Amino acid sequence: MDIQSLIASFIAVMIKVFFLMTPFFALSMFLSYTSDYTLQRKRSTAMKTTVAVAVISLLIYWFGEYLFKVLGITIDAFRIGAGLVLMLTAIALVNGPSGSSGGKKVDGISQDITVVPLAIPTIVGPGTIGALLVMGAEGGAMINRVVISLGIIVAILLLGVVLMLAEQLERLLKRNGIQILSKVTGLMLAALSAQIIFTGIRNFLQ
Repeated sequence: MDIQSLIASFIAVMIKVFFLMTPFFALSMFLSYTSDYTLQRKRSTAMKTTVAVAVISLLIYWFGEYLFKVLGITIDAFRIGAGLVLMLTAIALVNGPSGSSGGKKVDGISQDITVVPLAIPTIVGPGTIGALLVMGAEGGAMINRVVISLGIIVAILLLGVVLMLAEQLERLLKRNGIQILSKVTGLMLAALSAQIIFTGIRNFLQ
């Protein structure tokens, strides 16, 4: 694979993963869960959540394919299933209530919310897990897998920046603006899930 193809793959993965993690819905939930936090604690929580999401995502990407071998599931069958789950996530974002109404307030100032519920299932939900498993199974050569991993990491870092700037973005966009962007993200996810489903069906029928 030439350098241009690797760069194109990196950019495509970065954009895909960024939208998979529903950044504006994650922002809205982050604001809800951390509403009584100090600015320093919010940023600390954002950093720890970003690290948790990166570790979880890379583990799923690199080692998830072994689940296919153990369970005897074909990649195309999983594409269809993962695409359907991702479509449900997209529909929920477009039609369901976005923002703070979607999550419960965390009681107790000492409770750590970085892994659960922020990293899982708010950011790395069932649809994201399914998509990462499919990407891992399609990984190909080692250089391609490394490039895809870098794309995943950069996408998560961008998400981390969104969370770090949560208060500024809330002042800039307001709650309604964040909800609108969440719905736009849902539309992007719907298109992505449709592509995953159609690819799985096409390959399954060949």
